Amino acid sequence: MNGLLSIIIPTLNEEDIITNTLERLEVLREAGHEVIVADAKSFDKTYSLAAQFADSVLLTEEGRGWQMNAGAEYANNDILVFLHADTRLPDNADKLINQALQEDGKKDWGRFDVRLSGKARLLRLVERMINWRSCFTGIATGDQAIFVKASTFKQVDGFADIPLMEDVDLSRRLKRITRPICIKTPVITSSRRWEENGIIRTILLMWSLRLAYALGVSPETLKKYY
Repeated sequence: MNGLLSIIIPTLNEEDIITNTLERLEVLREAGHEVIVADAKSFDKTYSLAAQFADSVLLTEEGRGWQMNAGAEYANNDILVFLHADTRLPDNADKLINQALQEDGKKDWGRFDVRLSGKARLLRLVERMINWRSCFTGIATGDQAIFVKASTFKQVDGFADIPLMEDVDLSRRLKRITRPICIKTPVITSSRRWEENGIIRTILLMWSLRLAYALGVSPETLKKYY
């Protein structure tokens, strides 16, 4: 394993944030890692802005699972990192990931703790609950920057082509191989959804969706309520 990362970012109409996201990844690109943007044919300036800072910008069908699979197929490196456009990796993410994989040689994947960008005190509780639940259950969310060895990702056939819960579905299949590595250094993800929709309301919505998915409700049905 060469220790190099392929950072894959699915996008759809993210012109307001994509430049800032990619500029923060320049330090990793300078260290030899690659950044791939998988864009679902945005009708704004996402593609042209991303092309200035990413190593590759792919045009794909819409759907995060589909987009991230396309990025993974195009990737050149041994470690895949799936990063949402509104999430920021720590500058030393490469060292943290490689150190974690080397120290626990039996594990092939993992995720970061998450910190929400807002200042509301209730968000601190939300963070702790997300991180605790993830480590306890072995299920990671897309906001936590899931990383996985490319060979293991191929072994489980990548993301399912479903409109929601693709991160939970992938985690379940990866967990059958090994439990995830839980890196305590956090990624910072935007709290805009929580703040715009209401923190309590968003908590209840997310819990309801996860419970419904666990009980067998299809992602296609859940997407209508997301």
